Amino acid sequence: MKKIAVVLAGNGVYDGAEIHEATLTLLAIAQQGAEYQCFAPDINQAHVVNHITGEEMPETRNVLVESARIARGNIKALSEYKASDFDAIVFPGGFGVAKNLCTFAFDGPDCTVNSDVEKAIRETVVEEKPVGALCISPALIAKVLGDVKLTIGQDQGTADAIETLGATHIKTTHGEIVVDEKYKLITTPCYMLDATISQIAVGANNVIAKIIELA
Repeated sequence: MKKIAVVLAGNGVYDGAEIHEATLTLLAIAQQGAEYQCFAPDINQAHVVNHITGEEMPETRNVLVESARIARGNIKALSEYKASDFDAIVFPGGFGVAKNLCTFAFDGPDCTVNSDVEKAIRETVVEEKPVGALCISPALIAKVLGDVKLTIGQDQGTADAIETLGATHIKTTHGEIVVDEKYKLITTPCYMLDATISQIAVGANNVIAKIIELA
């Protein structure tokens, strides 16, 4: 049975992991006969957003603790991740990827990447194991690896920013994936497009199917 690490960035689209993308990724893994282990960095969120109003709240929350809500408590600090223990690693989207796992939401191509996140990506690539990235997560991968082929859908501004990092962006629509054979990177746009939850499920399923094929 293939074992896939899933890296979460908090809990909620505006300041953490996108819950639909995260949950449907976990479901796709289980339905396709693999197993998963959730991880998240043990750090404070960049900020906390009221998901009704979109306004920032005067709170401090921890990415690992908030991610545990999605994982039903079965989660580990990303510092514990070892690529040798897994067949692949996957990053669901959500603004938390671009705020907590890296600073792309604030700094664009000049962003920095959390050290545990970068280490996990690089170790997985060195072991020639697949990396999956949904929604905005490909921007994170581009910052770490540079010369990758990927997709975030059709948002030209984001695509341009990613290409300044050395990546090649491929326009895609709902459910489509882009595969970078060199790095075994599989990406899909998800909510970077105006998507429905059923379209998110298709994208997540296609990413996981390709990961299992390549693992």
